[in-house]
Amino acid sequence: MSKFPFYQQFDAMDCGPTCLRMVAKYYGKHYTTEFLRENSYITREGVSLLGISDAAEAIGMRSMGVKITFQQLKNEAPLPCIVHWGQEHFVVVHQFKKGKVCVADPAFGRIEYSEKEFCEKWISTVSGGEEKGICLLLQPTPDFYQSEDDKVKRTGFQFVFNYLKPYKKLVIQLILGFLLGSCIQLVLPFLTQSVVDIGINNQDIGFIYLVLIAQLVLFISRMSVEFIRSWILLHISTRINISIISDFLIKLMKLPLGFFDSKMIGDILQRIEDHDRIERFLTAQSIGVLFSVFSLVIFAIVLAIYSWTIFLIFIIGSALYFVWIYIFMKRRRELDFKRFSKLSENQSKLIQIINGMQEIKLNNYEKQKRWEWERVQAGLFKVSVKSLSLQQYQDAGSVFINETKNILIIIISATAVVNGELTLGMMLAIQYIIGQLNTPLRQLINFMHTAQDAKISLERLAEIHEKKDESEAGKSYVRNLPENKGITISDLVFQYEGPRSPKVLNNINLEIPEKKTTAIVGTSGSGKTTLIKLLLGFYPPVAGDIKIGGTRLANYSPQMWRDNCGVVMQDGFIFSDSIAKNIVVNDELVDQERLLNAVKMANIQDYIEALPLSYNTKIGQEGVGLSQGQKQRILIARAIYKSPEYLFFDEATNALDANNEKMIMENMDKFSAGKTVVVVAHRLSTVKNADQIVVLDTGEIVERGTHEELIAKQGKYYQLVKNQLELGN
Repeated sequence: MSKFPFYQQFDAMDCGPTCLRMVAKYYGKHYTTEFLRENSYITREGVSLLGISDAAEAIGMRSMGVKITFQQLKNEAPLPCIVHWGQEHFVVVHQFKKGKVCVADPAFGRIEYSEKEFCEKWISTVSGGEEKGICLLLQPTPDFYQSEDDKVKRTGFQFVFNYLKPYKKLVIQLILGFLLGSCIQLVLPFLTQSVVDIGINNQDIGFIYLVLIAQLVLFISRMSVEFIRSWILLHISTRINISIISDFLIKLMKLPLGFFDSKMIGDILQRIEDHDRIERFLTAQSIGVLFSVFSLVIFAIVLAIYSWTIFLIFIIGSALYFVWIYIFMKRRRELDFKRFSKLSENQSKLIQIINGMQEIKLNNYEKQKRWEWERVQAGLFKVSVKSLSLQQYQDAGSVFINETKNILIIIISATAVVNGELTLGMMLAIQYIIGQLNTPLRQLINFMHTAQDAKISLERLAEIHEKKDESEAGKSYVRNLPENKGITISDLVFQYEGPRSPKVLNNINLEIPEKKTTAIVGTSGSGKTTLIKLLLGFYPPVAGDIKIGGTRLANYSPQMWRDNCGVVMQDGFIFSDSIAKNIVVNDELVDQERLLNAVKMANIQDYIEALPLSYNTKIGQEGVGLSQGQKQRILIARAIYKSPEYLFFDEATNALDANNEKMIMENMDKFSAGKTVVVVAHRLSTVKNADQIVVLDTGEIVERGTHEELIAKQGKYYQLVKNQLELGN
């Protein structure tokens, strides 16, 4: 019986889609994890059983979520099925045999548990006096077999080798250097033989000196070639490494914002570190393996000329060596995925500790956070121990095979010398050749390991590179704003986590007139910030439309649209750079007049010019600390500097004192004349002068009008104002 198909999850949150991928493969269909992830509506918290069910039905499978006993799972449930594991994970149960439960765990591989061990991890509730666990039963329907597979994109090395094309001349120079080095090494065994067979036998010291001088010249030549080759290799590897990481960052920046909502920071950083393995494979290993193969072939031919018997022993021993190494490759791959997962978690924990230090200290949470990090280190240590154990087994077998081969060769060659079939010089030459053959053999094994590492890294990177860009390639976008710049929202619905998640916005119909100010108010969690993000094109609506002058927002170029939008979000980011570059983020050259106007409008000019380095003062995480109010004023100056057609403010002044807010709002009234402004705020002073106030409650518009009209209605808006100003008193 063939093994149950197995796929490794790439991310900590991919267990559900990966389990479904294995089940689909068992029934004969190929689907990528990315395709199943999209259909299961994965988030940063992972995926629910309902999400997996939705993805299963999307590919034509019948699904049923059940709570059942172990005996029901064993005797009645159709296999394979997906079970909820340890209240935080999903695995596939695919077989029961001899008191064992066969599980395919996307994080750890194929594992066999005893029935007791399985139940300890699976049982989650007691119902009617019976212990039960959660299970998703899956069976294919006729639609499953009729539907087309998702196109499985092969993650080959062809795409990576394209990075070598610009350096063809340097690569050719490297190969020539390798060949020259091999030819120099090829001469050395014959020189060794001649020293013994001619120089020593004939007691000709002059001949010996001559040969030794020739060896010294060859040694210096080989070192010179090696020196030049190292410099060329450094030049190529550095440029390729920069190119690979640069292309990855370009791709990351093209992805929609939704991608970053479901990805851990540590996971993305770990993928960037994976580039080192690809660069190492491309340069040192791929080019070096050519040298190894050439040396292997040439020295093997020379060995065969000396003795066919020794040559055959070498070939058989080397074949056994390769087979022994290959046996461990699969397990090595599994451990690499575990290591990647733990390193990603480690990155995320460290970033959390550093960024959250203030809250950690305020809540005396130092020990708990340190313990969390130490638990990750314990997991990393376990993976390292398993890797070391695997390496030791592999090395022990390799040494045994190689040493046995070498001993056999010594015995045969020594016997041949005693019998007069070989000279002593020939025996020494053979020993030198064997030494030269063992080196490229080890290099080939290293190449296999490096190629496997690069392949794994490529799979992880391909997952990012194959994602759809925010701007679709080949699509013809509108790149100019229309005459009528008003915004129309029709029947808008939005959910963050798929069709079964709560509707953050529901049935929104709204006209945002051009050159007017529209304020959006409501309690926390009513959907105000989400609406702003949809207007900026960060997410596509689940249903309904957003139009600019009659044309759908999705048809405008995202870059052009955001060029025309000045935005201040409540969680806006300050870069570790100078104040000037934090305000002028999209221009290489600073327009001093516009910069001065922006800081005046944001009422932060006096603070900046009082600093010793003025506009060149470094701020952000690596610079001068700013208060929340100062950060907001920098962000407001950034939006003003762009001089955009549209302004979007999301709680842009909530950290400002009353005096600063009053001055900024007066400045903004002048600046925003003739611009379309959308303001999200709680403060009455920020919204009362708006041309239109829209009240959101639980994702729906409940009121709209001017301040006076809404106060007169004494509805939701009145209650918000009353609570703020105690108007009812």
